[in-house]
Amino acid sequence: MYKYLGAWVNEEWDCGQEIRTRIEIARASLKRMEKVLCSRKLSIELRVRLLHCYVWPVVLYGSESWTLKADTQKRLEAFEMWCYRRMLRISWTQKVSNVRVLQRVARSRELLLIIKKRKVEYLGHVLRHERYQLLRLIMMGKVEGKRRVGRRKKSWLRNIREWTNVESVEVLFRLAQDREKFAELTSNLQ
Repeated sequence: MYKYLGAWVNEEWDCGQEIRTRIEIARASLKRMEKVLCSRKLSIELRVRLLHCYVWPVVLYGSESWTLKADTQKRLEAFEMWCYRRMLRISWTQKVSNVRVLQRVARSRELLLIIKKRKVEYLGHVLRHERYQLLRLIMMGKVEGKRRVGRRKKSWLRNIREWTNVESVEVLFRLAQDREKFAELTSNLQ
């Protein structure tokens, strides 16, 4: 495993380690800003805006290239709730549900939705611009030969197809050519 442009890359191209690293760096960032983010002198709305401005970009760095699996999605959602609980000074021993925490900060879960939108927007950007011709060729390409026994690994494009409910890659690529339709598709993500 090695670091390339600030992101950890391994031989299997698994994003799990990169996501865990990003979350821990963001935790440290929140702890450095704890006096401000956990201050009751500031409104919760301002503190949430500061969180989105100073902590979340640390987590979101390079998120367009991640392949999200169920466990990494849960990890990201748990980190988001940890941030809100930390800001509200809710101990892990207190019996406060996530729904209640989200009501107190007047928010819904957003981190995973932001990652999904960034990935889909990046795909549209790559498919519409000529300078990404090589990347487009790689995305559309097929690998010859037999694959290993067992379940297929979750792919970057399969993530996007599942989120957008588009049945095939070809349809997704055609949709990406029309900027307005693709923007509508991106805005309807959940």
